[in-house]
Amino acid sequence: MAYLNKEFKFDREENYDAFIKQLALNEESAGKYLSFKPNLTLTKNGDEYTMKISAGDFKKDVTFKVGVPFQESLSNGLTPTSTVTANGDTFTQVQDFGDKGSLTFIREFTANSLKVTIKSSKWDGVAYRYYVAA
Repeated sequence: MAYLNKEFKFDREENYDAFIKQLALNEESAGKYLSFKPNLTLTKNGDEYTMKISAGDFKKDVTFKVGVPFQESLSNGLTPTSTVTANGDTFTQVQDFGDKGSLTFIREFTANSLKVTIKSSKWDGVAYRYYVAA
């Protein structure tokens, strides 16, 4: 787990604009998501993990236990039930929005990189965001 406590900086993305478009957000909100290029650090304390997400003045910590559902508060005011599972160096987070569907984020870590695969229950496409170790 050489990736723990290591900051990963946003590098590039594929098909992310199509993912944001399918969310049917207003133009201002969509623009904010498209310009959001965060850094991510994963830490572990006992059986709890924390994803530290930061971009400029924006900072958010998401603390979770593997396999245990929790209410997540998003910046847009939504509160999905999130569950994170782990398989080796891959962490899969499902955000369940009830009848609005779900989003899945598959984070695949190596010592030097992070690949995030993004899927939606209401979209047949797949988006990717790539990060490199700082």
